[in-house]
Amino acid sequence: MIKQKIVIVGGGAGGLELATKLGNKLGKKDRATVKLIDASNTHLWKPLLHEVATGSMDSGIDELSYRAHAHNHGFTFHLGRMSGVDRDNKQIVLEAISDGDTLVLPERRLSYDILVIAIGSVTNDFGTPGAEQNCYFLDSRHQAERFHKKLLNTYLKANAEAQGRDDFKLNIAIVGAGATGVELAAELHNTAEELSAYGLDNLQHEQLNVSVIEAGERILPALPPRISAAAHKELEKLGVTVATQTMITRVTEQGFETKDGNLIEADLRVWAAGVKAPAFLKDIEGLETTRTNQLNVRETLQTTNDENIYAIGDCSFLLQDNGKPVPPRAQAAHQQASHVYKNIMNRYKGKEQQNYTYHDHGSLVSLSRYSTVGSLMGNLTSGSMMVEGRIARIVYISLYRLHQIALHGYFKTLLIGLSGRINRVIRPRLKLH
Repeated sequence: MIKQKIVIVGGGAGGLELATKLGNKLGKKDRATVKLIDASNTHLWKPLLHEVATGSMDSGIDELSYRAHAHNHGFTFHLGRMSGVDRDNKQIVLEAISDGDTLVLPERRLSYDILVIAIGSVTNDFGTPGAEQNCYFLDSRHQAERFHKKLLNTYLKANAEAQGRDDFKLNIAIVGAGATGVELAAELHNTAEELSAYGLDNLQHEQLNVSVIEAGERILPALPPRISAAAHKELEKLGVTVATQTMITRVTEQGFETKDGNLIEADLRVWAAGVKAPAFLKDIEGLETTRTNQLNVRETLQTTNDENIYAIGDCSFLLQDNGKPVPPRAQAAHQQASHVYKNIMNRYKGKEQQNYTYHDHGSLVSLSRYSTVGSLMGNLTSGSMMVEGRIARIVYISLYRLHQIALHGYFKTLLIGLSGRINRVIRPRLKLH
């Protein structure tokens, strides 16, 4: 059998899990060359970026080195950002890499027999004037760490200015009340309490004003109304200001201007509303994309016009039987990675490609250490079972553990969990630098 060249672009939850499985099954046995491409050297589970942004998680401890992981699991890693696909010659194009004025690597081309595009999504600011210039985004570890540094400096400055001033306010506003925006708002209050415990105690809890701004009728619009209502109630208990049905028309250094002509003042501004796939996907000749640049795929997860190219995760678009697209969630990326693995193995066995069906196992939203709310079972039962509190928190953590198990196996994940418990004892509860 001819040795196939399998190239996976994107080392997020789906892409890295797929590369690991194919490397273990085919790469180690020299039945295929499996290559993983990513623009970063390390992997961090994207649902945890809000914890990196607030300092609740130290990315230096929890990140995974692609190159080391590739060495252990039978595939190779290539650092780079895909800029295009030459479908006629079955090659992907990687941008040149520079370090300042020094060229590190020139533009490169990598050949493939099977290509899997799993590059995820980025935040969609919908072209709102001033958003790009005046807001922080949380699409990558780099962006999260940049926000964390700014947050610490802003809090340090505010703590000095608040001394002896009861009227002082530190205003932080987040546009977008999806999971990222809601979880970030809760984590910011946890960060404030931790910083107070570490000596920055001039700024009182009630002087921190965190606002969540949502254009829709309710927060967490992708989740059932009862979960949304429960999360809304918990946020208000923390003192978070929740503004729904509020459209932002402009962002300035002073804050967010609304359609009604009001100004929501903000010293720190975060944009977490909407997602879109990277823009270059719409320029790949012959492949169909949506208005948000997602690649249209068949039920087999192959792109509509090229059976040798698969797309999974947030960058793919597939309508379900109910007329709704597969949602951009980590559980969908995980399921699709497993399905594409099976379909690639079917190609090796000469079997037909199988159709993918999304299974909604529910959704959970973590409000830092204060609470966790969500639903379990999803469409596995006639309805969903609402959970909150300690049980929900345990299930929420287990989702990350399942991702680690897919990458490392049970024993190594057990050791990682044990290491995490030790770190909570010997390290500060918050990253303070």
